[in-house]
Amino acid sequence: MKSLSPKQTAILWIITLITLLQSKVISLSVADNPPNILLAIADDWSYGHAGAYHCQWVQTPAFDRIAREGLLFDNAYTPNAKCAPSRATILTGRYSWQLEEAANHVCPFPPKFGGFMERLAAEGYQSGFTGKGWGPGSALDELGRPRAITGKAYQTKKQRAPTRGISNNDYAGNFQSFLDELEPGKPWVFWYGTTEPHRSYEFGSGVRLGKRLDQIDRIPAYWPDNETTRHDLLDYAIEVEHYDHHLGRILDMLQARGMLDQTLVVATSDHGMPFPRVKGQAYLHSNHVPLAIRWPEGIQGAGRRILDFVNFTDLAPTFLEAAGISQLGPIMQPVSGMSLFDLFNTQASGHINPERNRVIVGKERHDIGRPNDWGYPIRGILTSQWLYLQNFHPERWPAGNPETGYLNCDGSPLKTHILQSRRAGMDATYWDLAFGKRPGKELYHIDRDEDCVINLATDSEHTLTQEHLADLLRQDLIRQGDPRILGQGAFFDSIPFVNQGNVHFYERFMSGERPRTGWVNESDFEPNSVE
Repeated sequence: MKSLSPKQTAILWIITLITLLQSKVISLSVADNPPNILLAIADDWSYGHAGAYHCQWVQTPAFDRIAREGLLFDNAYTPNAKCAPSRATILTGRYSWQLEEAANHVCPFPPKFGGFMERLAAEGYQSGFTGKGWGPGSALDELGRPRAITGKAYQTKKQRAPTRGISNNDYAGNFQSFLDELEPGKPWVFWYGTTEPHRSYEFGSGVRLGKRLDQIDRIPAYWPDNETTRHDLLDYAIEVEHYDHHLGRILDMLQARGMLDQTLVVATSDHGMPFPRVKGQAYLHSNHVPLAIRWPEGIQGAGRRILDFVNFTDLAPTFLEAAGISQLGPIMQPVSGMSLFDLFNTQASGHINPERNRVIVGKERHDIGRPNDWGYPIRGILTSQWLYLQNFHPERWPAGNPETGYLNCDGSPLKTHILQSRRAGMDATYWDLAFGKRPGKELYHIDRDEDCVINLATDSEHTLTQEHLADLLRQDLIRQGDPRILGQGAFFDSIPFVNQGNVHFYERFMSGERPRTGWVNESDFEPNSVE
């Protein structure tokens, strides 16, 4: 290799020095003037369903503003597509399988695992939340007292909801109450969490409120394209827009108080939409989430679109770095994620950091309805071209047992339609994709098959690709200390439910008892197990 000339060497040293000085200035300004932090998280909102992603049937002007004035992410993921484990990952910066009981849904949150909001509060931040924080489950400290895991609750203000399925919580009004109580001169952190677009919906509300069935340009290959599906999607869209409406009110409040540009705003969702084969599974659309971040004082180059792979373990270390707080300290255990400051401190778009080239996804026990309170363990790896999944117990039903109503899939008009169509002797393809049993290994070329309906795992042409992905996955999980990959996965099935009504649900149901199951249509229960 040709050596550099003295002039080239001098230029290189100057560039390096400028870079170091810029980094030092940013670091000092963050430590001396830590930002406020706002996490705006929807419940069950899928990637792509926003104006910033060119969606025509979901209007999200507030999210679009954050993306326009900050960063828009195309490859943001939750490692676990269910509410409680996904939100636990956001709080701790650790993968759900690194969180013991908190890997499961409706579970205890071990006190040993602190979250970024508790850590920030301990460092002087004022903290609060409205709507849905972490959960469902139980979060107690070592003495059995409730933890302020997402800060002080602000839930008292109510308003008239636009549909029967939408909460009457005045989210923005409750945020205003939080602002009114703030002690001047101290930074704050707030968790704005809607219960929308979680089920249930008011059927036909989308059309009633002005949307058209023909606005939807694409139906995924794993659903039938009919009026039932399109109505269901438009009703979901109304609830996404409700989240965005309150987000817009919140941004306006901050701007009116002169606080917006001093606030790190993150807008996202905990996982994909509550539809068959999406929420609660591990396919591309299950884990892929919208993400936009605005922070003029800490992000260079507004309006950039980022293609790097990021995931929810990256948020906690980002918040701590923004606040000038070391990751090593009390309350929180070491994080697994990587701060997003490498993406903040550049003018570049597209692919920026070569290390951000994949994400790990998976699940353990999500919901009730299997014998012995078993879950459906999965681990997978996602790259720009491929999704590889390992199903550890393919003999089990992935969405829950048929006779108990496939309870890891929320009740919906679309779910009922798919089940009734199969029973009527019509094409069972959609039922098989949503509820049927799966092989031990799945491989999808997501460049060509984003819906993940063509499994290439048995195709000899892709054997080397599959082996490479499986090896990468195993290496990452070993580094993370995943009990499942280390042969201790039975631990996750042994974790008791917080809600005693869930314990041995399958056995009680099969004996004739009908415990409460949440929002499920009675017609979704199968009279006998389906093989």
